Amino acid sequence: MCRNIRVLHNFEPPTNDDEVREAALQFVRKVSGSTHPSRANTEAFERAIDEIADATRRLLDGLVTNAPPKSRELEAVKGRERHEKRMEREVRIRTATG
Repeated sequence: MCRNIRVLHNFEPPTNDDEVREAALQFVRKVSGSTHPSRANTEAFERAIDEIADATRRLLDGLVTNAPPKSRELEAVKGRERHEKRMEREVRIRTATG
């Protein structure tokens, strides 16, 4: 999964529309290979973001779980720890072959 797209399901407070749109934007950027569309592609880019955000909101609203809601702060800490481990692994790999 693209590291910039975050899990949005089962948080307290619930995921807001700005977070949903940001995830849709990241998805469209990844799929299109472009962070900023040309003028000619802006309309298609924005339409895709809107459609994906709408589909994501419908998905999130339809999901059910018995698990307790997650904490954004705790998930951020876990993410930083994963990043640090990934970077340590990269350094080990790069220095071992050099």
